[in-house]
Amino acid sequence: MIEARGISRVHDGRTVLSLDRLALGGDGVTALLGHNGSGKSTLMQIIARQDRPDTGDITLEGAPLRALSTRQLARRVAYLPQRLPPVPGLTVRELVRLGRFPWRGALGRWRAGDHRAVDEAMEMTDVTGMSGLMADDASGGERQRAWIAMLLAQDAPLLLLDEPTAALDLAHAYEVMALLRRLARDAGRRVIVVLHDVNLAARHADRIVALKQGRLTYDGPPADFLTEPVLRDLYGLDMALLPGPSGGRHAVVA
Repeated sequence: MIEARGISRVHDGRTVLSLDRLALGGDGVTALLGHNGSGKSTLMQIIARQDRPDTGDITLEGAPLRALSTRQLARRVAYLPQRLPPVPGLTVRELVRLGRFPWRGALGRWRAGDHRAVDEAMEMTDVTGMSGLMADDASGGERQRAWIAMLLAQDAPLLLLDEPTAALDLAHAYEVMALLRRLARDAGRRVIVVLHDVNLAARHADRIVALKQGRLTYDGPPADFLTEPVLRDLYGLDMALLPGPSGGRHAVVA
């Protein structure tokens, strides 16, 4: 469990994040929602130790996050940034193999467990058949699955993904979110994912955390989030709720 206490972050004279107390990383999928600039990515970068808060503390399972070595952190938390870097010359399998670095280092000997972790990660994300494809040549959805496979090979119990569906079409976005849902349900991974799409979050998340101007405005189940007053307060728009397909959760339209 990740816990933030008294966290604040100021950028260019503006407070982009201010949280008294927030615990994340429980079972299932947690979706972080909010408008652009609401502090979602800043929070993820602080948890992944890609950024530092100006005030406050972050703990992981009760231990100060700053006290962990890079390798110790990578064995517990796997982070997928919003903008994926190019990996020229790497096949999908070679990309996924990078996930084993926290366990074996740059020159460590590959053991049976390392090979098994890579194979299982590729199978879970359905990228085994594109093992030899250059990762940068894969389609949007395939590329996201390959990077998620790398996170799984890292074998960290907590997965952080910053807008993994942002550059995907609707079909691929739902495909990626369904995959994250299966990983949480079947593989016991705890998933924290930044999203912009309210309907994706409502369909796949167990918990929604909403930020507005860097502050927490909602923390709870999707069913309670999907109300017109809550949505209007968060986004500043009048939003309507339509019945979901097959009697499922409501769909949101502006």
